[in-house]
Amino acid sequence: MRIVVAGATTSTRLTLDALLCHQADVVGVLQLRPESSRTVTGFEPLETVAGRVGIPCVTFRNINDAPVVEQVRQWQPDLMFVVGLSQLVHRELISLPKLGCIGFHPTFLPAGRGRAPLAWLVLDNGPGAASFFLIDEGADSGSIFEQEPFEVTPEDDAGTIGDKLNAAMIRALDRWLPRLLKGEWNPRPQNELLATWNGRRGPEDGLIDWNQSALQIHALIRAATAPHPGAYTWVGDRRLIVWRAELETRLPWRGVAGRVLMVDRERGALLQTGDGLLWLTEVQFADEATPGLTSSALKVGQKLGFVVQDELAALRARVADLEQRLTERGL
Repeated sequence: MRIVVAGATTSTRLTLDALLCHQADVVGVLQLRPESSRTVTGFEPLETVAGRVGIPCVTFRNINDAPVVEQVRQWQPDLMFVVGLSQLVHRELISLPKLGCIGFHPTFLPAGRGRAPLAWLVLDNGPGAASFFLIDEGADSGSIFEQEPFEVTPEDDAGTIGDKLNAAMIRALDRWLPRLLKGEWNPRPQNELLATWNGRRGPEDGLIDWNQSALQIHALIRAATAPHPGAYTWVGDRRLIVWRAELETRLPWRGVAGRVLMVDRERGALLQTGDGLLWLTEVQFADEATPGLTSSALKVGQKLGFVVQDELAALRARVADLEQRLTERGL
């Protein structure tokens, strides 16, 4: 069985490693170009693995580009794995492998199809699974070959979910690949009645709204933390990235949403939210190189974020002042 592997992330590399471990005949590797990977979480080049065993590795910007399609045609694969790539594979490329293209998604399909799966898993508290499926012209909608569930807890963040996913992926591949390479082919259709879809999330979706509850903000911080860009707020004109936080349920404090109530050398800064208290334990100003304890960045009484009406009023005042000066100068 001649196999091609395509992708851009750690999950792609794990798939390639597992195929080689099970002595599959991998005839080519397609790798997203590094300059096209700025928005790819967990990007990992494949040239090292491919080169070590003498497999040709071709880079691409878009997997559906004509030169990529032609290269796959020349490799004459029976099967192609497209793993760790957010680009949809078009019909022409899907039709080239004799058996088909196999995709991967980290949710318990048919639940959670679509974009930003790790972040949504944290926000929804699961369910997670390493799911391998037959790629069709939909998004994560093809028949499923293998699924390995993993638990998502309220303590998990994007980083720990990634670790659990990788472990589940390895278990799934080690169980399934020997059967696949012997010719087993029995994908089962997904139940469309149970299908749900998740939309795109970008760095700007990490903005903290201090009027939300402590539970909601805590979930956002966990979902947006590394390897994602991080949840963030504003301290004056400086952007503050919040990497980690802890819920506070015992202290009898209350205050204005977004204001720092207490600073502790060990725990960080205590913030009032729209409902409940939250310790910010690890933060980083965007213009600084490394994160640190919140206690060194924030002070009691500071208000985080912007009050929109106050900012608009200040902006209108500045515009009015500028207009007055222009009028006085006859402009």
